[in-house]
Amino acid sequence: MSPASKASKRTLAQDGKPAENKNAALIDDLREHPGYLFRRAQQISTSVFYEKAGNEVTPIQYALLRTLKDNPGVDQVTLASLVGLDTSTTAATATRMEEKGLIVRRLEVVLRRQRRLFLTPEGDEVLASLGDAMAQMREQLLGRMAPQEQEALMSLLRKFVEVNNDFSRAPLGGITRAPKRKVKPD
Repeated sequence: MSPASKASKRTLAQDGKPAENKNAALIDDLREHPGYLFRRAQQISTSVFYEKAGNEVTPIQYALLRTLKDNPGVDQVTLASLVGLDTSTTAATATRMEEKGLIVRRLEVVLRRQRRLFLTPEGDEVLASLGDAMAQMREQLLGRMAPQEQEALMSLLRKFVEVNNDFSRAPLGGITRAPKRKVKPD
C-alpha cells in the first residue's frame, strides 16, 4: 500500500497526530465487504445447486421454470422482471429452454413482438423432479445454522434485496425501496 493510501485511511486524533481510521481494518479485510461475501455465497449456492439438482437445468432456468409455474402465459419482459433478470438474458435463456422442450413461446397476435411463455408437460415434469433437490439444497446451505439464525439470514437477505432493488440493472418487478420514515420532531 502506498504511503498516500495509508495516509488517506488516517484521521487526526485529538492531539493533532495521525490516527488509524477505525474502518481501515474493515476496508482491508475482504471478508468484511458485502459484495465479496455475496459473490462467495453465490458460488457456494451454485455449486450446491448442481450437486443436488444435476445438470439438466441451470439455476436461472430453474428460477424461470418456477416462476412460469405460478405465472403461465406471462410475457418475456414481465418474466424477466419477476425473476430480476435483464430482458436479453431472459430471451436467450427462454430460447434454450424452448430448444430443450421445457417451455413453449407463443407469439402474441395483438402485440406482435411479445411472446407468452408456458411450461410444457416436460418442463412441468422437470420442475416437479427438482422439488426434493431444492429442499436438500436449502438444508445443506442453511442446516448448519440454528433455526433462528436461518430465519434471521433469510429475513435479512429479503430485506437487503428489497431496500436495494432499485440499484439493480434488472430490478425485481413490484419491489421498490422502502420509503424513508419521517422523524417527527419532539
